[in-house]
Amino acid sequence: MLEIRNLSIFYNDRYLIKDLSFNLNSGDKLAIIGEEGNGKSTLLKAIFGNLSYGSVTGSINLKGHRIGYLEQSMNYENLRKTVYDFLFIDDCDYYSKVNDLYKYLALINLSDDVIEREIITLSGGEKVKVGILKLLLDDADILLLDEPTNDLDISTLEWLEDFINNTSKVVIYVSHDEVLLANTANMILHIEQLKNKTVCRHTLLAIDYETYVSMRLRAIDKQIQVSQAEKRQFKKKQDKLKQIMQKVEYQQNTISRSDPHGAKLLKKKMHALKSQEKRLDDTCLTEVPDVEENINFSFESNVMVTKMKKIVTMDIPELLVGDKLLARNIKLEIIGNVHMCIIGNNGVGKSTLLKMINEKIRNRDDIKIGYMPQNYDDVLNAYDDVFSFLCSNGDKDTITNIRKYLGNMKFTKEEMTGKISSLSNGTKAKLFLLKFVLDGCNVLLLDEPTRNVSPLSNPVIRKVLKEYKGTIISVSHDRKYIEQVVDSLYVLNFDGLKQIC
Repeated sequence: MLEIRNLSIFYNDRYLIKDLSFNLNSGDKLAIIGEEGNGKSTLLKAIFGNLSYGSVTGSINLKGHRIGYLEQSMNYENLRKTVYDFLFIDDCDYYSKVNDLYKYLALINLSDDVIEREIITLSGGEKVKVGILKLLLDDADILLLDEPTNDLDISTLEWLEDFINNTSKVVIYVSHDEVLLANTANMILHIEQLKNKTVCRHTLLAIDYETYVSMRLRAIDKQIQVSQAEKRQFKKKQDKLKQIMQKVEYQQNTISRSDPHGAKLLKKKMHALKSQEKRLDDTCLTEVPDVEENINFSFESNVMVTKMKKIVTMDIPELLVGDKLLARNIKLEIIGNVHMCIIGNNGVGKSTLLKMINEKIRNRDDIKIGYMPQNYDDVLNAYDDVFSFLCSNGDKDTITNIRKYLGNMKFTKEEMTGKISSLSNGTKAKLFLLKFVLDGCNVLLLDEPTRNVSPLSNPVIRKVLKEYKGTIISVSHDRKYIEQVVDSLYVLNFDGLKQIC
């Protein structure tokens, strides 16, 4: 159904993809993974044929099949449309698809009244659902999905998994949701940018995600062991050779002038040793594997909240966005260093509630708040570059320390010094996490903290948050995050907020 041959994408003085070839047939589910900014979304755009930057070479053969594309985020023109105008070109389209429309609305848990609303007024998850709805109505044979799970509620995530598994369509998708990847993919394309993002590499295997991760980790561990063993042996040879050379050098310095033959032999021996030294220096050792996902960050041990510390108490009779009533009778009390998460259907007001909590407690002097909004630019648009966000008036030592932290989070020099607006969403997410570490925040308000970060880096983030001794108040549909980090789970619906575990 889809054939790609020798596809290369060159952008910003480097290759994002080089000589990529594959065939996909009915029922194939290809998951594209990799660190943020590596070109995953760019590849989908190239396949769809609407890439507006860089240069593309190679061939893309759809073999007569229709292709549908779910973008990671809608452009402004579409956001200003009503859902109806986005879904249908004319009345003829509507009447031919109306039965399917209401069937799909029910399947993905969208109410009928959403049709008349402007897309810009919808929640993040509702926007994704509208994009999926258009794909379903257009009935394409090949589906390109860029982060289809972003902000989706758990019931729709489960529906999406069933759809991907059961459809005969070719599905190519980018996702950071490890559960979705594990449950649906039968092919993995891993895109990497190595050596400070100067060299691209891709790995394509017809295996499931968990098998791929397991194979990769074993290969990395083996290469590390081989590299370390070779370095130990190399050092032993170096030390032994150095001792022999020092001994010969000492003999040369102490040999009697009356023994020219002995001096000649020592000179010859030293020459042979230096040749041996040169051969040793030219030895090619197995390198420690160059991988991207080994991010490294942690909070200081003194960043904590005591068990009896009152963080927030709220009693909200009505949760409103404009004139729209989202939920009512919300009561919430957070005490101590709990790791709390709010789940619920899209559009019920979870992000709105988190914003209200931030407004209520952000100016307190007895706690240090870190807030990650659903839309990163709500905060980041006020800053021009990375350092202005991380520290406004840092001295030289502070800047040096921040550079070290940025390096540990796998920021390149260009990302450190460039505009914040040019960073990928995943890189922006890591920027928030780093800000929280540098500021010593002991209360974190996190709206979908893992949704834009590579699935290969997310285990590190979950581990850090699990071990965090402060308070976490979060909104998430990431099932791995809920399972491993959260110890207090709430569900928000129209009738209020209820603790379920």
